[in-house]
Amino acid sequence: MAKLLIALPNQDFDPTEVAVPWRILQAKGHELVFATPDGGPASADPVMVTGQGLGLLAGVLRADANGRQAYEALLRDAAFQRPLAYAALQADEFAGLILPGGHAQGVRPYLESTALQAFVAAMFALDKPVGAICHGSVVAARSRDAQGRSVLHGRRSTALTAQMELTAWWLTRAWMGDYYRTYPETVQSEVTRALARPGDFDAGPVSLRRDAPGHLGLGFAVRDGNYLSARWPGDAHRFAEEFALMLAR
Repeated sequence: MAKLLIALPNQDFDPTEVAVPWRILQAKGHELVFATPDGGPASADPVMVTGQGLGLLAGVLRADANGRQAYEALLRDAAFQRPLAYAALQADEFAGLILPGGHAQGVRPYLESTALQAFVAAMFALDKPVGAICHGSVVAARSRDAQGRSVLHGRRSTALTAQMELTAWWLTRAWMGDYYRTYPETVQSEVTRALARPGDFDAGPVSLRRDAPGHLGLGFAVRDGNYLSARWPGDAHRFAEEFALMLAR
């Protein structure tokens, strides 16, 4: 089976977007390896795990039972406990790459790492499967090919939509400030700028319901060749199953 890499920040990654694909792909027999900026251990955004601080919105915005259970299992995984450093990554050693998201400020070293972006560009150059969910699409958008263009130029993509991002921010800003705004520019805006045409961004259907093992139709993902993208934790099961299909081609 395939050896796959999941790239992580040292802190504040979304637990569902990492742990659900890990659990699904590992169950299919794939080997999952992790990497962080410095090779140090990674931890999820505690707000997304516990819901603390979200008030009455915790039931909607925090990780659901599927995501929390998968994250609890992930914490016991030996490979997760011993990540590689971005600088040590070699594209020819991996059959595929997953770029998860997270929105708290701890994800910025991940989103801004030139070493990780170079690795992403190498994976695209080799036409290996790359999957990005939520803010993970920002990493792909910032990765440049040999001509200096984003590796997403000429492809279709989705990502965290402006509607989702701004709604969560507006609902919580009175007491959480800009917790839901990683940057002043929305994810959708930045990813769209990297594409050849604005119409290459697909926001998908409006939905507040999360997918689940028996309800993949609630999720949404966009596939363009060997690139797969999704919007938020509610797409994680669909995303993982479609990524597995790319590996099987």
